[in-house]
Amino acid sequence: MEMSQQPINSLIQRVSLVDDLGTMRLGLSPMVLVQRLSARFAEVEEKIQSFVTEENHFDRLRLDAEALVDRHPQQAQRPPLFGALLGVKDIFHADGFPTRAGAAVPPYLFAGEEARIVKQLKGAGALVVGKTVTTEFAYFEPGPTRNPHKLAHSPGGSSSGSAAAVAAGLAHVALGTQTVGSVIRPAAYCGIVGYKPSFGRVSTEGLVTFSSSADHVGFFCQNVADMLAVAEAIVPEWARDEAHSRLPALGIPAGAYLRGSTALDAFEAQIRQLQQAGYAVKRISVFDDIETIDACHQDMIAAELALQHQEWFAEYGDLYRPRTAALIRYGQTISRARLEQAREHRMIFRERIHDAMTENEVDLWACPAAPDVAPQGIGATGDPKMNMPWTHAGLPAITVPAGKGALGLPLGLQLVARFGADRALLNWAQRVEEVLR
Repeated sequence: MEMSQQPINSLIQRVSLVDDLGTMRLGLSPMVLVQRLSARFAEVEEKIQSFVTEENHFDRLRLDAEALVDRHPQQAQRPPLFGALLGVKDIFHADGFPTRAGAAVPPYLFAGEEARIVKQLKGAGALVVGKTVTTEFAYFEPGPTRNPHKLAHSPGGSSSGSAAAVAAGLAHVALGTQTVGSVIRPAAYCGIVGYKPSFGRVSTEGLVTFSSSADHVGFFCQNVADMLAVAEAIVPEWARDEAHSRLPALGIPAGAYLRGSTALDAFEAQIRQLQQAGYAVKRISVFDDIETIDACHQDMIAAELALQHQEWFAEYGDLYRPRTAALIRYGQTISRARLEQAREHRMIFRERIHDAMTENEVDLWACPAAPDVAPQGIGATGDPKMNMPWTHAGLPAITVPAGKGALGLPLGLQLVARFGADRALLNWAQRVEEVLR
C-alpha cells in the first residue's frame, strides 16, 4: 500500500521527562500514563509499527504500573525516572520478553539474563512499554517501521523502532545500539535527540552482540534535558565528570569526509546560526583517508559478527536475510591477524583525533548527523558514513534537531567530544539545541 507523502503531524507528539525549566514533570500516576499511552497507541502505532507485537500488551503494562506504585508508595522517595515510559530495542534481553533480534532464527538461541542497562533503567523507575523493532541483528535488513514525519520514508536503522517510538510520543526514552551509525542516524531522521556514549561507558551485558569492539549502547529522547536526566539516573560517576559553562570551540572536519554529505548547504546554515550566537568555528582537514578508515571498521565488525554467529549461521544460515548473510560470509574470510590490526587501529585513530583537537584548540566536532534527510521507502535504512569514524574511535556523539531539509523532513547536527567527556558533551549540546531550535 502506498503511503501519503504529506506530513502527518498527528504522529509527532511531545512527551518530555522534564518541563522547559529542566524540572522533572512525571507528575501523573503511572496508571494514568499507561491509560493515555493506550489511546496514543491506538491512534498511531498501526501506522508506524515501532514496537514488536505483544499479546495482552496493555494488560501487562497496567500490572507493571500498579507494581511500580506498590514498590514506591511514598512520592518523596520515588526513583528519578519513576513512571518514565521505556522502549527496549529487541536485541536487549528483558525479563518477560523473548529476544528475536529482528530475525527468523529461533529466539531460544539468544536467551539470556536481563541486560544490565534494562535493569538499571527499571531500577530508576522506568516502565518497559515493550520491545522496539530492530533491523535483523542490528545490520541493514529493515523491519516494518516507518518514519513518523512521513510514512513513506525510512526511520533509519538499526534502532528504527526506538527512534520512531520516541518521535511519535510512545516512549519518553528508548534504548538503541550503534555499531556504525544506528543511534545518531535514526535520531536525526526522526527529528529527536540520539546519544552514543563513549565506548564502554554503558555496559553491553545482555544484548545480542554484533561487534564486541564497536557495539555502543545508546539512547533516544525528545530533547537534551531528558537525555541528561537519563544519564544522571544510570551513570553513578556522572556527577564527577568535567562540565563547562563556556561556549565550546567547534571543529568542522573538512575534506573527503564532509563531502560525503549531500546536504551541505543546510549544514553550513546551521553553522552560521551557531557563529551568530557566538560560537568559534575552525575548519580542519581530517579523514582524507576516510575510505581506508571505513574499510578497517568494516573488516572488524564483519569478522566479529561472523565469530558471534558461527554456530547459529552454520545451522540456520538459510533463515538469514541476504545482506546479513553476505556480511557474515565476508567476515569469515578475514584472518585473525587482520582482525587484530583493525582492533588496534581504533586506539591509534582515537589519539589522532584527540591530537587534532589539541593542536587546533577545539572542544567539539560539528558535522551532519546523516548525509541527508531520511530516504524514501523502507527497504533501506540510509547511509551511516557520517557516523562511522566517530564510532570507530569510540568517541561520545550526540545529534540534536537542526531544522528541516527536503520535503520538510528533519535534519540533525552531530556533535562529538573527546573520549570520556560525555557530561561536557551533553551540557554543550543542550546549549546548541537552544540555538538550533
